[in-house]
Amino acid sequence: QVQLVESGGGLVQSGGSLRLSCTFSGLGIFSHHVMSWYRQAPGSKRDLVASISPSSNPNYADFVEGRFTISRDNGQATVYLEMTDLKPEDTAVYYCHARYIGSTPSVYWGRGTQVSVSS
Repeated sequence: QVQLVESGGGLVQSGGSLRLSCTFSGLGIFSHHVMSWYRQAPGSKRDLVASISPSSNPNYADFVEGRFTISRDNGQATVYLEMTDLKPEDTAVYYCHARYIGSTPSVYWGRGTQVSVSS
C-alpha cells in the first residue's frame, strides 16, 4: 500500500505563489510511479493539473499556461507543484496522485490540500 500526503496549501492573493509538496511512502517504489496533481473546485469535477514521468518528463493542462511547474525528487520520494501568478479560478483542493507503471496498474490518491486565491 502507498500513502500520499500533501502539504503547502493556503490562502494567497491573486498574483501570489505557492509550492505544494507530496510525500510518497509505503510499500511502493516512488520511481516506478507516474506522479500527478489534480484539483477539484466546489461543484466541479476533478481535473488533471500536471503529471510527471519517473524520468521527470512533465505534462501540463492547458489552463496552467506556463504558470505551474511540476518536479520530483526520486531520492526524497516527493513531488512538487510550484504555482506562480495564481488566480482566483485556481482556488480548489489539490490532490496528489500516483500511478504504478508496472504490470499490475494501481493508483493512489492523497487527501488533498486546499489552495485559496483571493482577488
